[in-house]
Amino acid sequence: MRPNPLRTLWSEGRSVINGWLTIASGFAAETMAHQGWDSLTIDLQHGIVDYAAAVEMMTAISTTATVPLVRVPWLEPGIIMKTLDAGAYGVICPMISTRAEAEHFVACTRYAPRGTRSFGPQRALLYGGPDYPQHADATIVRFAMIETAQALDNLDGILSVEGLDAIYVGPSDLSLALGCRPVLDDVEPPVATAIQHILARAQEHNVVAGIHNGTAETARRRLEMGFRFVSVSSDARLMAAGAQQALAQVRR
Repeated sequence: MRPNPLRTLWSEGRSVINGWLTIASGFAAETMAHQGWDSLTIDLQHGIVDYAAAVEMMTAISTTATVPLVRVPWLEPGIIMKTLDAGAYGVICPMISTRAEAEHFVACTRYAPRGTRSFGPQRALLYGGPDYPQHADATIVRFAMIETAQALDNLDGILSVEGLDAIYVGPSDLSLALGCRPVLDDVEPPVATAIQHILARAQEHNVVAGIHNGTAETARRRLEMGFRFVSVSSDARLMAAGAQQALAQVRR
């Protein structure tokens, strides 16, 4: 089976730089993939990408060594399994707030007898290889998003779930949960404290800690803090920022 470079990077003590895809376009995904991201996450939770577009985007990403990930809309077995069947090598699941939810999420990503994933890998056989069924459980990566007050209360229980590879902090929702402004970078003090706490507990449990960032500067700072998976902005925001910069230069 095709190896998962994310697991290799983490085993070597290195970090992963992840891009974020919100534009429902195979060409846009292919263009992003050719820029050298370690991984790209297709966002099915927010934005305009549907499942059919996500399959085209994963196919486009496959023209490179970039690892295709998907953030699913919710903790719902059907879409989790379908994204894996389409060739996603990792799944980010939002709003995981309890140990039971984390266990359910992990089970959805594993074949019996260790889990409840239904068999039908379809495109995953093309991307991962003919021995995909034998090695998928150990190859794909599983991220539980920590972004609720309840998740903070149950953090150690979530982090101790066997088979959960990583957690992923959603600063905006976490900010709202703590009564603060929903931002990615310049979070208010209670959120900054919570992020530090999440990172420390993840490190204690030997679980990879990831986080979403609005800018490259914030991503670098959080890597220095100890996060080992950082997302930087998104395709749409990077396109808008590049266009704004070009226009500003010309109009001057």
